[in-house]
Amino acid sequence: METEASRVVARVRGLRMAYAGTDVLTGVDLDIRAGEVLCLLGPNGAGKTTTIEILEGFRMRSAGEVTVLGQDPAHADEDWRARTGVVLQSWRDHPRWSPRRLLDQLGGYYAPYSTPERPRPYGTDDLLATVGLTELADRKLATLSGGQRRRLDVAVGIIGRPELLFLDEPTAGFDPQARREFHHLVRRLAESEGTTILLTTHDLDEAEKLADRVLILAGGRIVADDTVDGLARRVAGDAEVRWSMGGERFVESVADATSFVRGLFERHGEGVADLEVRRASLEDAYLALVQQHESGRADSAARLFRDATQSEVDA
Repeated sequence: METEASRVVARVRGLRMAYAGTDVLTGVDLDIRAGEVLCLLGPNGAGKTTTIEILEGFRMRSAGEVTVLGQDPAHADEDWRARTGVVLQSWRDHPRWSPRRLLDQLGGYYAPYSTPERPRPYGTDDLLATVGLTELADRKLATLSGGQRRRLDVAVGIIGRPELLFLDEPTAGFDPQARREFHHLVRRLAESEGTTILLTTHDLDEAEKLADRVLILAGGRIVADDTVDGLARRVAGDAEVRWSMGGERFVESVADATSFVRGLFERHGEGVADLEVRRASLEDAYLALVQQHESGRADSAARLFRDATQSEVDA
């Protein structure tokens, strides 16, 4: 029997996108499961924003099959749109409006789609408090800082209590405190509200904190799909153990950090200080996988060049 956690809310097969004859996406396959926070990573130009815009229904694809919440986003109706939320990288607002007025206006659009299981929209005052804009609720948008306007972007994206939330670089412009508060909000939406979240970010630390699962997009395709720990294990070599003893600093690379540290304490006990064990992080895994992909492309290009050159010589 299909459980809520295993239910697929979005399925993509063979997604392709080309601009002016140049392929950006060359065959993307992915599933998004209900209630998860899925993070899409990739280098600049990899097609992350293009992918998310196609799933949102904002961009027409060149080819492939896409189903999101039971519909093709390219032809989705208003009922479907009421079930989704979007936080774009940037958007144009009304500079003379206030956050309160804007959220009241937008909230009215969602009210007809309220259900007993998922009342819509969020209350404006509650939402302003959630994104830290209570004291700025009646200020004109034109007077807000970039980070404050970004918080309002988030409020606009979630006011309809979406089942599926798209977050495209949501914390750009946030200060450290605002970023931490936003991370708490994302986890609360996923764990308490059951909101499914697709997140793109360049902040690998953010991805490591938030993601239940990570996809890495490179060369127009998904080259990795795993948990943060799973990705780290793919590139995990020796762990690095650092410690101090007798006023000296030591560093050792070991295959089994747990056994090494246990033996260290058995031999030296309280003499061991400042112990630190560093294993492969998401950043290590991401860089290694992208570099492997780029290296593979370079090798393929070199082989094609050699083959073409040899053909000319043979001719």
